Amino acid sequence: MSKRRVVITGLGTINPLANNVPDTWNSLINGESGIDTITAFDTSELPVSFAGEVKNFDANEYMGKQQARKLDKSSQLSIFATEEALKDANLNTDERLGPNVGIVFGTGIGGIGSTEQAVRTFDERGASRINPLAITQLMPNSSTGQVAIKYGIEGPSLTVTTACAASANAVGEAKNMIQNGIVDMVIAGGTESGTTAMTIGAFAQIRALSTYNENPKEACKPFDKDRDGFVMGEGSTVLVMESEESAINRGAEIYGYVAGYGATTDAFHITAPAEGGKGAVVAMQKAVADAGLTIDDIDYINAHGTSTPANDKNETAAIKTVFGEQAYEIDISSTKSMTGHLLGGGGAFESMVSILALKNGIIPPTINLHNPDEECDLNYTPNIAVKKELSSAMSNSFGFGGHNGVLVFKKN
Repeated sequence: MSKRRVVITGLGTINPLANNVPDTWNSLINGESGIDTITAFDTSELPVSFAGEVKNFDANEYMGKQQARKLDKSSQLSIFATEEALKDANLNTDERLGPNVGIVFGTGIGGIGSTEQAVRTFDERGASRINPLAITQLMPNSSTGQVAIKYGIEGPSLTVTTACAASANAVGEAKNMIQNGIVDMVIAGGTESGTTAMTIGAFAQIRALSTYNENPKEACKPFDKDRDGFVMGEGSTVLVMESEESAINRGAEIYGYVAGYGATTDAFHITAPAEGGKGAVVAMQKAVADAGLTIDDIDYINAHGTSTPANDKNETAAIKTVFGEQAYEIDISSTKSMTGHLLGGGGAFESMVSILALKNGIIPPTINLHNPDEECDLNYTPNIAVKKELSSAMSNSFGFGGHNGVLVFKKN
């Protein structure tokens, strides 16, 4: 019995570039940066003063003050993105989706802002003054649960917390659910709102962040010789995924196909990638094989491309190992150069980018790439988008803990 084909029929996003899919895509292909000076808190005591913040989003206005106060920002963003995705898929947001729909979300650190606030309150005012909603705000699975409640999703529900690979793994696990007939539809994606003083300070302590405070929009420079770390970002992206048969039966528009998924663990170091990207190599190979393709079929790679010295060098080496001489022919880009690193929300965002690149025949650029690193010598689409007919795309996501999640998408 052949496995069912899995399609994407709805997209929704809120991120540092824009609060909807069309505006996000336009910003990406125009090479615009959503990274800027942090406005949410005082950064005067921090070594890093910039990030990719979500802009022009008022949760009180969007969902009402009473509901907004119950949720961490990561959950607020996930509800916003889910609503856009469901409407885009022509699903009725006023009706319960029911038991034949599942949900899989990825997040790296869940409700970290609410966690910090609860600890601060405990330290300053004592246990009796902690917000009674704190536990439901800080749970990593809070976004999954809150979205399921709001839209009546009664099928399987999973929260994946594999650091920066989380929402790539979420999309992959959703694909497996649909392929194997567990449900016909899955609401899949990721969310993160980790731009807090503590997380900025903590990442800065391990020298993971760029410190290019003088010009934030140019700070994230994947594959550039002068790169000095990643840029923190926040946002949520949600994909409506379903079986091809389900989509056809309800007359839904199909963006493209989720064709392949590969997941591995480096088992090497808690933060550093394995030398040469060994785990990434196997994940890419598994994803291509799962899609029923060969390396010659991959037209575009949305790279993990964090702008850290170790990741970009090792990801480049891994791509060369998998694709050989073909690696130099493949169009590659890192859209993190424009959004910053959405951590657990990154894989879902980059899945959306990959599927839109296929649909529109446009490869978004890697901005700020002006001084190429000799060890990063592939075709990274520097600074200007490229129009090109594409049939299949790969999206790479690698996370602390040695987690690797790779997805392959097909146009048809």
